Amino acid sequence: MARDIILNLAVSLDGFICDEDGGFAWIGGQGDSLADTADRFSFDAFLASCDTVVMGRKAYDDCFSSLSETEDKRFLVASRTPRAPEGPVSFLSGDVVSEVLALKDRPGKHIWLFGGGELAADFIRADAVDRYIVGILPVIRGRGRRLFQEGLPSTELHLDRCTVADSIPILEYSRRGR
Repeated sequence: MARDIILNLAVSLDGFICDEDGGFAWIGGQGDSLADTADRFSFDAFLASCDTVVMGRKAYDDCFSSLSETEDKRFLVASRTPRAPEGPVSFLSGDVVSEVLALKDRPGKHIWLFGGGELAADFIRADAVDRYIVGILPVIRGRGRRLFQEGLPSTELHLDRCTVADSIPILEYSRRGR
């Protein structure tokens, strides 16, 4: 199986991935199953399909405690400040995109590009994201950290799947022409 780099995250309707302080407590079920589809995205199946999680340092500071119970994953954290490894976490301070792209040629499972927005932008600029899985929360935040930064190159996508669970549409895209 070829390894894909998959950007998978939740975003508010107006494009924010976390609040101003990096919190994500607002991300959750809506208690509304009226529009649910029979087909459902399984986060557990997605997680099982990945063996590497790539995240920026802010995302690591904000979210790692919620992911750290995942025993069989390798975590790569982009940081401008070099740091020694901490358990399953390695800190990358150089060309993170190149280092992660080198992993694609090695045997293993998919690579989850967790975020945040700055790191995602680096991968998008390098045309390195193979698939996008985006859950759109039915909330307008008005402020916080944005998923997509201005100035990104145009990227054409193909909608492969759309599911809805608990009023949250999950859109799964691949890049056109690949």
